[in-house]
Amino acid sequence: ADSALKLGQARGAAICGAVGQVPTIAEYSPREVKQAIVGFGAHHYRYATGREGDWFQVGFSPRKQSLTLYLMGDWEGRQELLDRLGKHKTGKACLYIKSLEEVRLPVLKELVRRSVRRLRQLYR
Repeated sequence: ADSALKLGQARGAAICGAVGQVPTIAEYSPREVKQAIVGFGAHHYRYATGREGDWFQVGFSPRKQSLTLYLMGDWEGRQELLDRLGKHKTGKACLYIKSLEEVRLPVLKELVRRSVRRLRQLYR
């Protein structure tokens, strides 16, 4: 598990670097969220039901089949960016990429940036 976390941190840092993110260390230092998920950044959420907690702003998991990014689910303009991204698959809030060479890095950068911006708007 420790080596998976280190690999996840390295790949997450590589993706942040590849998409041109130069986050401050204090704000985006990686932390283990689950055994195979590394989170970057943090936010506190509170639902209308009263449930609340702390979670990451962007998550990353180096899975065998793909690189998985955990982003904000649905926001205006997301689908248009996904249409321009290149080869990928999606889940509700997951983005699955087999290889960084198969996607347009400037579009990936914009997806991450706008996802974090939307998250910050919702959970101030």
